[in-house]
Amino acid sequence: MQAINRIKSITSHLVAGGDVWKRVNTSPDALNPPPLNVCITGAAGQLAYSLIFSVCAGRMFGPYQPVNLRLLDIPKMMDSMKGILMELEDCAFPLLSGVQATAVPAEAFKDVNVVLMLGAFPRGPGMERKDLLKLNTNIFKEQGQALDQYAARDVRVVVVGNPANTNCLTLKTHAPSLPSHCFSALTRLDQNRAVSYVAAKLHVPVTDVENVIIWGNHSNTQYPDYAHAIVRDAKGAPSSVLQAIQDDDWQKKIFIPQVQQRGLEVIRQRKTGSAASAAKAVVDHTHSWLFGTSSGEYVSMAVTSDGSYGVPSGLICSFPVTCKGGEFNIVNNLPIDAFSRQMIDKTVQELVEERAIASSYYSSRP
Repeated sequence: MQAINRIKSITSHLVAGGDVWKRVNTSPDALNPPPLNVCITGAAGQLAYSLIFSVCAGRMFGPYQPVNLRLLDIPKMMDSMKGILMELEDCAFPLLSGVQATAVPAEAFKDVNVVLMLGAFPRGPGMERKDLLKLNTNIFKEQGQALDQYAARDVRVVVVGNPANTNCLTLKTHAPSLPSHCFSALTRLDQNRAVSYVAAKLHVPVTDVENVIIWGNHSNTQYPDYAHAIVRDAKGAPSSVLQAIQDDDWQKKIFIPQVQQRGLEVIRQRKTGSAASAAKAVVDHTHSWLFGTSSGEYVSMAVTSDGSYGVPSGLICSFPVTCKGGEFNIVNNLPIDAFSRQMIDKTVQELVEERAIASSYYSSRP
């Protein structure tokens, strides 16, 4: 653990509370801005390896905000973590104020400001969904309790490990002293995939397409929806994606299934899950949450339902949201047609079923 201690020894003073999420430094003239305490779980995994260096390079929090990094994984991965720590040293990131690798959640979550929860128990061959939910319920129950006890009160948590929505719900349930708005789960990867497909269909850059929505669960029941999306022309004038495409067969037989099944297709081709694209989506998600969305723009985040669009209150469900000052707000009153209603109801029903399975394990021991 020599590398761990050597880097840890240069750690700057820490930020433990207050409105740190709203006070991320964006000024190149600030003198010794305090670092954010950032924890990445599942830190020895492939996805983390694609993400850690982006965080330290300033892609998530900007080029003027230092970070104090906590890397959390299970004990048997500590040797692998030594190699990551060596590479972090060798990169000499100016924004990396300090780093600590640990297998103890209490250490990783102490005064933490941002948690990127990549780690989860993966689904194995022949494993039923209820078995996967049970294993992950035990993991996220323990981590939720640790967050509740040790994290900064303004912590922001992004759950990525699958089943992400219900893992996030378990985490939130077992951190009752932290407000619901501290928690979210990742559906930005699905949004990015959907935007890419729409842009290709319209032969435009992805930057010209906005407001594609992912509704519901991060699973193959999710509903990618471009009914409210816009595409901008060369002069920046917006028009309706729905009107531009006008192809129901493509929407229902190609677009929706491709977005829903894209993760499995990546696994079939690479023999392993998405890493670089998922890491980029985590950066996008967190950056939008922190720095806000543009006027008229909304993005997809799985957040606690307030009953909008008929989604039961308390579920972690993907909605269109706007972000400002480190807070998100669900976009309300979008018109929902009969097909969209059917698709949303289907994915929400899956979330309801997952919640019932997970909650049945809340009182059980691992």
